[in-house]
This record gives sequence, structure tokens and C-alpha cells, in this order.
Amino acid sequence: MTDEDSETPVSGLQGGVENELPVIQLCGLVEELSYGNSALKTETEMFEKYYNKLEPRDQRHPRLSEIKISGAEFAQLQGRRRSKSRIGLDHVIGLSCDQKCELVQKELEDMKDEIRHMRANAERDLQHHEAIIEEAEIRWAEVQRAMHEFKKDILKTISKKKGSILATQKVMKYIEDMNRRRDNMKDKLRLKNVSLKVQRKKMLLQLRQKEEVGEALHDVDFQQLKIENAQFLETIEAKNQELIQLKLASGNTLQVLNTYKSKLHQAMEMSVNLDKEILLRNELLEKIERETLQVEEDRAKAKALNQKLRKQLAEFRTPQVMLYVREKVLNGDLEKTIKMWERKVEIAEMSLKGYRKAWNKMKTTNEQLQAICPPEK
Repeated sequence: MTDEDSETPVSGLQGGVENELPVIQLCGLVEELSYGNSALKTETEMFEKYYNKLEPRDQRHPRLSEIKISGAEFAQLQGRRRSKSRIGLDHVIGLSCDQKCELVQKELEDMKDEIRHMRANAERDLQHHEAIIEEAEIRWAEVQRAMHEFKKDILKTISKKKGSILATQKVMKYIEDMNRRRDNMKDKLRLKNVSLKVQRKKMLLQLRQKEEVGEALHDVDFQQLKIENAQFLETIEAKNQELIQLKLASGNTLQVLNTYKSKLHQAMEMSVNLDKEILLRNELLEKIERETLQVEEDRAKAKALNQKLRKQLAEFRTPQVMLYVREKVLNGDLEKTIKMWERKVEIAEMSLKGYRKAWNKMKTTNEQLQAICPPEK
């Protein structure tokens, strides 16, 4: 970045003012200059940051954003810079594109390292908070369980037997049991803490040994490790791509499986409905078979009766007319005789009823007379 680059926008702006450009063109020019200034500001801040990293802290110059000067001093300083740039323009040396690219790459690597550290810190904080939440949930579940047990074992007894010695003894026993449980838990946690400390010491010792071995490595080893790391990264990338493909295939397979599951469910429902319908059809078939057998029996009976009637009809002979008339007259005489005898029977029955009444009356009178005048012995 040179002074010539900073001079060109200003000279262009002055020329535009002197020529009295329209308002629309001025707005476009201002927007273009503001965009260029923002890009130059970002670039300058990045170069200052890199320069501050390279320069010792005691010999650092104040940043442009930290310098507070008045408008007149800024105009005077700008005029000096213009005169110097016009006089000694050839003596100013700017950064080349390769240097700028190198600076940007270093800044990008630093930014990636910073993001990596921030992500690691965030993950560590997240794990810490998750552990705190899990511990709080476990503690809350224990408190809820203890409250439930206390209400179940103690409060019911106290509410039934207020002021009794048994209730007080139960409360004291419950408190002693809880203290004993806490002591046992404390001993277990202490032993676990000791074992974890021993494991931590072992891991720190192993890490220190690995660091000492790593310090003894040479540049060749580091180059070999870089090559192996690059190969492993390529392998990891290939495995990641394979994993993505497998995930896609798994998703498609899961969709097909869900489709077949739905079809299987529909087929099972259809099978159940068909089984029910088959049972109904079988029952209907059995009923029809029973009705068919009954109809066959009725048909056989009807056939036998029909044959019998046909035989009687074939054997039937019409009687003679005079014989028929004589039988008819005889039948009428017999009916009249039956009616006459029926009338006589009715008359006889009525006479019998009258005789029975008279006999009963006479019998009753004799019994009364015997009761009034008993016979002499």
C-alpha cells in the first residue's frame, strides 16, 4: 500500500468537484470511495496487527486508530504527506503481491488457530455445563426420591400417631440411615477420587514421556510425520466421503424399509380381514350344506309322498252313480240318527242332573231328621 494509491481518490474527488458532476454521479463516486476506503482500512488493520506481532512491545508505534488529532493538524499532516509524496514518490516502497499474500495466509492461519482455540474452549465449557446440569438432575432425582420415601415411611406414621414415641423413633432412625448412606457414599467417592488422581498422574507421566520423545525428533521425522499426517488426512477425507455415501444409502434404504413396512402393515391388515371373511364364508358354507341336506331329505320325503299319491291316483276307481247316491242317503240318515241320539243324551243328562239334585236334597233332609230325632235302641 503506497501514498500514490491514497492520492488518486483525493485528486479524482477534487477534479469531480471542480467539474461540478451531477448528484447521481457524486453519490456513486462517494459509494465507490467508501467501499475502497473500507477495504483499505481492513487491509491496514491486518498489516498493523502483523507488524505488532513482529515488533517488540516496547518499541511499538501508536496505531492510526489510537492517534487523536484535530482537524487542522490532520489537514496539515495530509498536506505534508502530499508534498512528500509529490517530491519523493520514487523513494516510497510498497508491499508486493506475494508479500501481501503471505501476510494474508499467516493472518488466516492465526485466525484458524484462534477459532480452533475458541472452539476447544467452548466445547470444554459446554461439557462442563453439561456435567453440572447432569449432576443437578441426578441430585434433584435423589432429593425427589428421598422426599417420596420420607413421606411414605415417616409422614404417614406421624399423621396417624401424633405425639407418639414410635413416630419420633422412626424419624431418628430415618435420619441415622440417611447419614449412614451419605457416609458410605462419601467413602466411595473418596476412593474413586484417589483412583482418578492416580490415573491422572500416570497419564501426565506418559504425556511428559511423549513430549520428551517428541523433543528428540529431528526435522526429517517431522517431515515424515507431516507426510503421514497428509496421508491420514486424505484417508480421513475419503472415509468421510464414504461415510456420507453410506449415510445417503442408509437414508434411501430406511425410506425403502419404511415403504415396505407400510406395505407389510397393509398386507397384514388385509390378511386379517381376509381370514375373518374366510371364517364367515366357511360358516355360511356349512349352513348352506346343512340346509342342502335338509332340503334333500325333504325332497326325498316329498318324492316318496308324491309316488304314493301317484300310486293311489293310479289305483283309484270311480264308484257307480246309484251306489254313490245310496251311500250318500245312508250317510245323511246316519247323521240324523246321531243328532237325534245326541239330543236324547242331552235330555237324559239333564234328567240325571235333576234326579241327583232331588236325591241330594232328600239325603240332606233325612240327615237333618236323624239329627233331630235319633232312632230308639
